Amino acid sequence: MEKKFRAGILGATGMVGQRFVRLLEDHPLFAPVKLLASARSAGKKYGDLMQERAFSDPIPAFARDMTVFDAQDLSALEGLDVVFSAVNLPKEETRSLEEKYARAGIAVISNNSAHRFTPDVPMVIPEVNPEHLEVIPYQRERLGTETGFIAVKSNCSLQSYVPLLHPLRKFGIREVAVCTYQAISGAGKTFRTMPEIIDNILPYIGGEEEKSEQEPRKIWGNLSGGKIVPSEGPKITAQCLRVPVSDGHTAAVFVSFEKKPAREEILEAWKTFRGAPQELSLPSAPKQFLHYLEEDDRPQPKLDRMTEGGMAVTAGRLREDNVFDWKFIGCSHNTLRGAAGGAVLLAELCAAKGYLVRK
Repeated sequence: MEKKFRAGILGATGMVGQRFVRLLEDHPLFAPVKLLASARSAGKKYGDLMQERAFSDPIPAFARDMTVFDAQDLSALEGLDVVFSAVNLPKEETRSLEEKYARAGIAVISNNSAHRFTPDVPMVIPEVNPEHLEVIPYQRERLGTETGFIAVKSNCSLQSYVPLLHPLRKFGIREVAVCTYQAISGAGKTFRTMPEIIDNILPYIGGEEEKSEQEPRKIWGNLSGGKIVPSEGPKITAQCLRVPVSDGHTAAVFVSFEKKPAREEILEAWKTFRGAPQELSLPSAPKQFLHYLEEDDRPQPKLDRMTEGGMAVTAGRLREDNVFDWKFIGCSHNTLRGAAGGAVLLAELCAAKGYLVRK
């Protein structure tokens, strides 16, 4: 077997960074060899920094004694092939830092929102729009690099409904209304660090509704003239709420079609849908991406977020609607499929398509 890609984790001390550390332990394609964080963490042992951490399980042994590097020190990138980015910086600083990494010849697989609307940066749900990776050569030309590039995953809330809508586009989706009920880990919080959520719902998450309405248009867009051109439709309106759930985003979805499909057609479209990760048997890919649950009270985040290791999307309660054509509930694990797991799967896809280069 070829040697693994040498990987760095940027923002390794945050919640998503901690997920990356766990997901990359013994990964068949990626060897995590450097952890990067803020200057205040640099020079310290990762295990010492993680005395208070987001997860109760032990820190993976490989990471415990690793010295953390300053993310702003580009010399720390020496020898790396790919960096998984979960840095917590203002958007402009994140954009600048990720471009510096890419110009230095590093593949940047980002969980951040900073580059989601950069026209030549692919924003990919691997099962939905893998063809958008074809924009990478144009991005490399702009950045002046032969091996570096930036690829991003979409907002975590989209995973609970966009993959379920995607196989239904053949019926001509006209309008979508969605309300997402988002777990506190999406804000990098636990119940200990977010006591205000207990016995409560927060009806506003800054920027989330705009992302939920606009990001699907880029995902369903087309490559033209060296950039991704967003699709004209369908129209999507969203409301996003923070709810007292540890992990797992839930979506209540209402959808109208140009030609209303039968219930059996929708269920068959979900059951038979396979994407590039399934066809390529990528290591992190769920065997069955979309799961429909027949019980009236499913999906539930507590029961269903870990379906296929947290990498599948579950649906339920498909019913006709008296305003829209159909309505249903979707659910996904926001820090696995929606964040670190989705980014690792995206990196696996980039490797399979030949965009990652071993140094």
